[in-house]
Amino acid sequence: MKMTLEFQTGQIVSLEHSDKKLYAEVIQVVVSRQLCWVRPLLLIAFTQEPPLIIDLRDASDLLWSVNSFQPALDTEFMSFLSQILVKEPKPEHSFHTKQQLNQFLHEIWQAQKGSSEC
Repeated sequence: MKMTLEFQTGQIVSLEHSDKKLYAEVIQVVVSRQLCWVRPLLLIAFTQEPPLIIDLRDASDLLWSVNSFQPALDTEFMSFLSQILVKEPKPEHSFHTKQQLNQFLHEIWQAQKGSSEC
Protein backbone atom coordinates (compact mmCIF):
# COMPACT_ATOMS: atom_id res chain seq x y z
CA MET A 1 0.00 0.00 0.00
CA LYS A 2 1.44 3.41 -1.01
CA MET A 3 0.34 5.62 1.85
CA THR A 4 3.45 7.79 1.44
CA LEU A 5 1.83 9.59 -1.50
CA GLU A 6 -0.82 10.83 0.91
CA PHE A 7 1.50 13.00 3.01
CA GLN A 8 0.02 16.33 3.96
CA THR A 9 1.67 19.76 4.03
CA GLY A 10 3.09 20.34 7.51
CA GLN A 11 3.28 16.64 8.35
CA ILE A 12 6.49 15.41 9.96
CA VAL A 13 8.16 12.52 8.16
CA SER A 14 11.34 10.56 8.75
CA LEU A 15 14.06 9.09 6.57
CA GLU A 16 16.15 6.38 8.20
CA HIS A 17 19.48 4.95 7.18
CA SER A 18 21.92 2.90 9.21
CA ASP A 19 22.05 4.41 12.73
CA LYS A 20 20.66 7.84 11.73
CA LYS A 21 17.22 9.27 11.23
CA LEU A 22 16.26 12.52 9.52
CA TYR A 23 13.06 14.28 10.57
CA ALA A 24 11.58 16.80 8.15
CA GLU A 25 8.41 18.79 7.54
CA VAL A 26 6.52 18.15 4.31
CA ILE A 27 6.23 21.28 2.19
CA GLN A 28 4.70 19.65 -0.88
CA VAL A 29 4.36 16.24 -2.51
CA VAL A 30 5.12 16.27 -6.24
CA VAL A 31 2.97 13.30 -7.18
CA SER A 32 3.81 13.38 -10.91
CA ARG A 33 7.50 12.83 -10.12
CA GLN A 34 7.01 10.86 -6.87
CA LEU A 35 9.09 13.41 -4.97
CA CYS A 36 8.62 14.98 -1.60
CA TRP A 37 9.72 18.56 -0.95
CA VAL A 38 10.70 18.66 2.71
CA ARG A 39 12.29 21.07 5.18
CA PRO A 40 14.85 19.26 7.38
CA LEU A 41 14.41 19.73 11.13
CA LEU A 42 16.57 17.20 12.95
CA LEU A 43 19.13 14.52 12.25
CA ILE A 44 19.42 11.99 15.05
CA ALA A 45 22.52 9.80 15.35
CA PHE A 46 21.85 6.75 17.51
CA THR A 47 25.56 5.90 17.76
CA GLN A 48 25.75 7.00 21.38
CA GLU A 49 23.59 7.24 24.47
CA PRO A 50 21.85 9.63 24.64
CA PRO A 51 21.44 10.03 20.88
CA LEU A 52 23.17 12.98 19.21
CA ILE A 53 20.58 15.54 18.04
CA ILE A 54 21.67 17.74 15.14
CA ASP A 55 19.58 20.86 14.60
CA LEU A 56 18.88 21.31 10.88
CA ARG A 57 16.39 24.16 11.06
CA ASP A 58 18.79 26.32 9.00
CA ALA A 59 19.47 23.67 6.35
CA SER A 60 18.23 23.88 2.77
CA ASP A 61 15.01 22.22 1.69
CA LEU A 62 15.23 18.86 -0.07
CA LEU A 63 13.49 17.10 -2.93
CA TRP A 64 13.71 13.36 -2.31
CA SER A 65 11.84 10.23 -3.34
CA VAL A 66 8.50 10.21 -1.55
CA ASN A 67 8.76 6.42 -1.17
CA SER A 68 11.82 6.81 1.07
CA PHE A 69 9.90 8.64 3.79
CA GLN A 70 7.79 7.26 6.61
CA PRO A 71 5.32 9.16 8.77
CA ALA A 72 7.06 10.18 12.00
CA LEU A 73 5.66 9.17 15.36
CA ASP A 74 4.66 12.31 17.26
CA THR A 75 5.81 10.94 20.61
CA GLU A 76 9.26 10.11 19.29
CA PHE A 77 9.78 13.30 17.30
CA MET A 78 8.46 15.68 19.96
CA SER A 79 10.88 14.41 22.59
CA PHE A 80 13.82 15.24 20.28
CA LEU A 81 12.35 18.53 19.10
CA SER A 82 11.74 19.75 22.65
CA GLN A 83 15.48 19.43 23.31
CA ILE A 84 16.39 21.87 20.54
CA LEU A 85 13.47 24.30 20.74
CA VAL A 86 14.92 25.87 23.85
CA LYS A 87 17.96 26.82 21.79
CA GLU A 88 18.18 29.20 18.86
CA PRO A 89 19.99 27.85 15.79
CA LYS A 90 23.64 28.88 15.93
CA PRO A 91 24.96 30.32 12.66
CA GLU A 92 28.53 29.30 13.50
CA HIS A 93 27.45 25.64 13.49
CA SER A 94 25.54 25.98 10.21
CA PHE A 95 28.31 24.71 7.91
CA HIS A 96 29.03 21.70 10.11
CA THR A 97 25.37 20.67 10.40
CA LYS A 98 24.79 21.08 6.66
CA GLN A 99 27.87 18.96 6.03
CA GLN A 100 26.44 16.22 8.27
CA LEU A 101 23.12 16.34 6.40
CA ASN A 102 24.93 16.12 3.05
CA GLN A 103 26.96 13.13 4.30
CA PHE A 104 23.79 11.37 5.48
CA LEU A 105 22.07 11.92 2.11
CA HIS A 106 25.17 10.82 0.23
CA GLU A 107 25.23 7.56 2.24
CA ILE A 108 21.57 6.90 1.39
CA TRP A 109 22.15 7.69 -2.27
CA GLN A 110 25.16 5.35 -2.40
CA ALA A 111 23.20 2.56 -0.68
CA GLN A 112 20.26 2.95 -3.09
CA LYS A 113 22.62 3.12 -6.07
CA GLY A 114 24.38 -0.04 -4.91
CA SER A 115 21.16 -1.96 -4.38
CA SER A 116 19.82 -0.98 -7.82
CA GLU A 117 22.97 -2.29 -9.54
CA CYS A 118 22.46 -5.80 -8.15
